[in-house]
Amino acid sequence: MPINVNQVKRWLEKLTDVYAENKTFLTELDSAIGDADHGINLDRGFSAVRADLAANDVETIGDAFRRTSMTLIKSVGGASGPLYGTWFLKAASKAGNVTEMDDADVVELFDLAVQGVKARGKADLGAKTMLDVWIPVVEKMKEMQESGASLEEILTEAVVVAEKQVEATIPMKALKGRASFLGERSIGHPDPGATSSMMMIRAARETLV
Repeated sequence: MPINVNQVKRWLEKLTDVYAENKTFLTELDSAIGDADHGINLDRGFSAVRADLAANDVETIGDAFRRTSMTLIKSVGGASGPLYGTWFLKAASKAGNVTEMDDADVVELFDLAVQGVKARGKADLGAKTMLDVWIPVVEKMKEMQESGASLEEILTEAVVVAEKQVEATIPMKALKGRASFLGERSIGHPDPGATSSMMMIRAARETLV
């Protein structure tokens, strides 16, 4: 069953609520190994996204993602703005000017978006970043899509993988970003970007199917 532009807008609006509700939690996670601003930045950024989408006539999926990307890049500081901005910019390039996307295109969209983040952040699996969630999630999504699973089944399993991968970042030593300056002291804490990425995937499961 295809997703449409209204579902995409609901996803983005849901993210505004999710990051507002978890602003303090994400910031506390970031205070242990980062700049103590991850939740604050995402809350500010997605609040701006909601305002922008409400103020403009958004008719296509690509336009929704493109506006989200530009708003996040303009309004979010630290690494979050460029990385999440890149995610949505790559998603927009895949979506183009369509108002609906089928399951295979949605999975490809996620894949291209994550490849964009990987290139932008110059990181990979095992560096204790958001990619420790995104890379395994996309691998599972592609595997399930190729075996004929529905988007609902794919996103349901994506949440399971994402939650597991957040836990997997706890014993990792950070190799990228501010957390990498802590060396061994970065061990023992979940990665904030991995955690906020998991929340993004949960919100997709709740709104896109």
